[in-house]
Amino acid sequence: MAMSEYYKQLREKIGTQLIFNPGVAAIIRNETGEILFQRPSLSSDIWSLPAGAIEIGETPAEAIIREVYEETGLHVVPSKLLAVFGGENFRHTYPDGNQVEGLIFVFECIVEGGRLEPVDGESADLQYFTVSGMPKLALPYPVEIFLQSSSERTFFQ
Repeated sequence: MAMSEYYKQLREKIGTQLIFNPGVAAIIRNETGEILFQRPSLSSDIWSLPAGAIEIGETPAEAIIREVYEETGLHVVPSKLLAVFGGENFRHTYPDGNQVEGLIFVFECIVEGGRLEPVDGESADLQYFTVSGMPKLALPYPVEIFLQSSSERTFFQ
C-alpha cells in the first residue's frame, strides 16, 4: 500500500522532517522453522520482515494482520508479542526524503491460510531463510528475536 491519507496530509504540513512512525513487523516461520523475509526491490540486497505502519484507529494486532496480507498474501494470526523497538537505531530516510523514527511492535505470527505472493506491489521477492543464513536487513533487529524460544519474555530495546 502506498502512503496512507493520514501520512500524506501530515507530510503536506510538515514536509520531510523526522516524525514518529508506529509500526509492526512479523516473524513468520515455515514448517522447518525458517523465517519469511521480503525484499522490496530486486535491485537491492536489503531485506526486511513483513512490516508496515499502524493506521489511525487500528490496533497493532489489526495492523500486523493487514500488513502481512498486503505484502505476502498470507492470512496470519499474531500469537505473541516478541519485541518492541525504537530510538535512533530505528530511524529511516525514504528515497523521497521523508524521515521516520519507528516504534515497532514485532509479533510472532501463525499462518492460517492464503497463498505466498505479493498483493500490494511492495514486495519484489518473498523467501524463507534460516537464522544462520538470514539476508542483510534494513533495520538492526537483534538476532535473539529470531531464535525460537518458549520464553514468554518480551524483548525491549
